[in-house]
Amino acid sequence: MKRPSLPSRWCATLLTVALVAALQGCGGGDGFTPATAAGPASTTASSTLPPVDDPASRRLLEPPPDAERVVSGPGQLVSATRINTLAAADITAAVQGHDKMPTAHPVYSVTSYRLNYVTRDGRGNEVVASGLVSVPLKEPGSRSPLLGYQHATIFKDAQAPSNNVVPSEPTVILASLGFIVIAADYVGFGAAKAAQHPYLLSEPSAAAVTDLLTAARTWRHNAAVLDNGQLFLVGYSEGGYVTMATHRALQAGASIHRRQLVGSIPGAGPYHVGVTLDMQLQRVRDENAFIGGLISPGFLRYLGATVRNEVRRLILRLVIPDDADVTYQTTFLDNFLADDTAAIERDSNVHDWKPEAPVWMFHGRDDQTVPYAAATRTLQAMQARGAGPTVTLTDCAATPASHLGCVAPYFSHALGQMAPLVRDL
Repeated sequence: MKRPSLPSRWCATLLTVALVAALQGCGGGDGFTPATAAGPASTTASSTLPPVDDPASRRLLEPPPDAERVVSGPGQLVSATRINTLAAADITAAVQGHDKMPTAHPVYSVTSYRLNYVTRDGRGNEVVASGLVSVPLKEPGSRSPLLGYQHATIFKDAQAPSNNVVPSEPTVILASLGFIVIAADYVGFGAAKAAQHPYLLSEPSAAAVTDLLTAARTWRHNAAVLDNGQLFLVGYSEGGYVTMATHRALQAGASIHRRQLVGSIPGAGPYHVGVTLDMQLQRVRDENAFIGGLISPGFLRYLGATVRNEVRRLILRLVIPDDADVTYQTTFLDNFLADDTAAIERDSNVHDWKPEAPVWMFHGRDDQTVPYAAATRTLQAMQARGAGPTVTLTDCAATPASHLGCVAPYFSHALGQMAPLVRDL
């Protein structure tokens, strides 16, 4: 490979400084990351659900008899393993002083399971991925609403939902409120750790969730875990993006979950990836006139593939922590560096469509990680398609209304939004 000339490498270095901020604008770097609580998980409460890791329980992998088709390929349940049971008292203690969900009031003990299932990676290949199902321990025969929880940007496999089942995690806290919580690890984590994480790629991001919903339905039927026919979707930062992508994918499909979806509550997500990156780049131009003078609209496409690859390498080296143990697919960044707006629209953007079920967005005006414009442009695009009051945008009231500062307000907003609609908690 021909090495870039000295001026080209110098230009690449300057562009890297600018584009690091752009990459962080999609939830990388200082994005909301779930914290791992110290200490062992409690197992003081007993589970009334079957030990699905028992070889004698193979029937738990069979599809429901009323399934429209026998699930094979994406959505197929491969295995189910019990992780732990956490007592309500331990979850309550973890919530006290909690930085994400301080207003939650746990009610139930929670038993969690890891499901392995088939989905597709960022290149369309089938892969076995994993996810978490956390179930509130209610009276036998009780029903619960479903809650799809999509996690924010993480860089370590240990932080994936099914690897981090402790009392302080949102998945466990939400289940203790009465929801059956279903949380995909995403491709690139958990069982699919060997694959690249398809970061900000709409189709595989949504598939990781929708295929888990299908696999979890198989497991719930055979484990006699009853849902009440309601499904809500929540997620912040990258999780907000995946929530929006999942809502769109469910609406475009024909699964039972489309009919169950009550609404989605995406928070601070880069739904319009092109605008997110462009605005971050403009912020760099405003702060540094010298670098801004070198970067003009359409300039990136003329760098050539060799220099773009060098810029990409430098960006990833600066943004991804040294102790990260997962890898990220860079398609969205390659599209941006090539100034390929059509590819960004095709592969990444999830803002321009008309939802049938409500979308209740939440965002902070002072967000420097994911620009507020990502939400306003989404609202405008959806209303232009006739969405009307089906789509709303609530401003974070924190001071300042920053990305991390709006995490706790987001969860309060999400719980408040669901409160008048949800049943059987």
